[in-house]
Amino acid sequence: MHSKSRRKFLKQISYGAASLPALTLLSQCSRSKKRPNILFIMSDDHDARAISCYGAKINNTPNIDRIANQGMKFTNCFVTNSICGPSRAVILTGKYSHVNGFMVNEYTKFDPNQQTVAKLLKQAGYQTAVIGKWHLGSAPQGFDYWKILPGQGDYYNPDFIEMGKKKQEQGYVTDLITDSALQWLKQRDTDKPFMLMYQHKAPHRKWLPPIKYLHKYDDVTIPEPETLWDDYRTRSRAAHEQKMTIARYMTAEDLKLVDIDALRKKKKTDLTYGEGMFVRMNKEQQKAWEAAYNPKNEAFRKAHLKGKDLVRWKYQRYIKDYLRCVDSIDENVGRVLDYLDKSGLAENTIVVYTADQGFYLGEHGWFDKRFIYETSLHMPFIIRYPKEIKAGTTSDAFVSNLDFAETFLDFAGVPIPKDMQGQSFRPILRGHVPADWRRSFYYHYYEYPGWHMVKQHYGVRTDRYKLIHFYYDIDAWEMYDLQKDPNELNNIYGNPNYAEVQKKLEIELDRLRKKYGDTEESTQKFLKKYVRWIKENNISFN
Repeated sequence: MHSKSRRKFLKQISYGAASLPALTLLSQCSRSKKRPNILFIMSDDHDARAISCYGAKINNTPNIDRIANQGMKFTNCFVTNSICGPSRAVILTGKYSHVNGFMVNEYTKFDPNQQTVAKLLKQAGYQTAVIGKWHLGSAPQGFDYWKILPGQGDYYNPDFIEMGKKKQEQGYVTDLITDSALQWLKQRDTDKPFMLMYQHKAPHRKWLPPIKYLHKYDDVTIPEPETLWDDYRTRSRAAHEQKMTIARYMTAEDLKLVDIDALRKKKKTDLTYGEGMFVRMNKEQQKAWEAAYNPKNEAFRKAHLKGKDLVRWKYQRYIKDYLRCVDSIDENVGRVLDYLDKSGLAENTIVVYTADQGFYLGEHGWFDKRFIYETSLHMPFIIRYPKEIKAGTTSDAFVSNLDFAETFLDFAGVPIPKDMQGQSFRPILRGHVPADWRRSFYYHYYEYPGWHMVKQHYGVRTDRYKLIHFYYDIDAWEMYDLQKDPNELNNIYGNPNYAEVQKKLEIELDRLRKKYGDTEESTQKFLKKYVRWIKENNISFN
């Protein structure tokens, strides 16, 4: 190329002139440094014990397993605050609840004006979308497109809010969310990398399955967890005074012992949230539902079950409905994975499957989450990216929802803001755990008084031990040796044989509280405002 032509060509590039050679060169550069797409799939309350790649003994999830078989599975992914909205806020911000301001559901609303991973990726040229459950009390920001469920959302014929406009859609929520996610993927701007947050309502309470699965598991007995009959003998008042036992606190709606026609006759304003889910059904759905449940309910009433037999029946009813909801998620995840394969997107798309926290599937006799105990502390986390992650690998490194935003930014080549509190675990995905990676994890739960009445508490978890402080209307400590006592049945706090370990844990807990800026003063300030709000609004959590 002559010098004069060369200068003209470089000038065209410099000033963005639309010459074919310049655009071709830029396009080639772009392809050589193509940033990965990010597909973030999250369900609500899906515990790892109901995912077959985690060794589930109660069900199979072949499509979710595809992600693990083609990528990496984490066995120690921890949630900072085991409850729906706060977990989601941490994922978006990379900051603990006391920093991002969303500490409990309902009372607090997420401040949408703050920095989020969606905003940072969008600013860096990504096309961003969130579809499905949001549950943060404020409208999404930082997304080119959003379509969310109001509040918790409904299973049958749910309302959606699409870019500020509310409308009802006919069908089952898991299918509808997937339909919208696929539609967006097919219509997106293909010149940009994307981040899609594809987020399911299921399998959240009240566990209403799709019509197609209403009879699944009818002819099987699901194995009971070994701690179903836990008596909390060595534990503090916190374990005794919760309101989340299958034996005492499951409602008629939870157990599907309802008369839908009778509910329809009630005033809409008189319906509870659980009752409202049932009257959402259309006549055809109701007919299929009653054909599935009425004979079984009649047999239950005639049996006059009591004691452990009654609890066993409740467990079977609960866990089968839960698993039917999970089966629908797995089926729909398969639909999306198939689309990625067929469209040629799979190779350059990071695919994550996770849940907003763990969930009790009868362990300790419970349902729900909230406690720092192992079941609700752990999140399933599976990730696939063929270009960097070796297929079929497993990591026991301590990662957290605190790290998700940082990891996505790292892959996208976006600088990680210094005020984020997590770390990118991209090196771990490449097979290397950094020497300075965390070996202890800090947790803090705030929602008491609240649903299920789990006491406020904070604690630290190491590779072997856990130390917990319950507070508010009690001052109680618990400590566990997870190697000897993986089910956390034996509280060893104050045991002289563990005095040295206890002292080290107390020091580490204090260090982590200081590191993350979670002070007693800030906690008490929040408590006063929260309790005042409960009293002023006459809120009951029974």
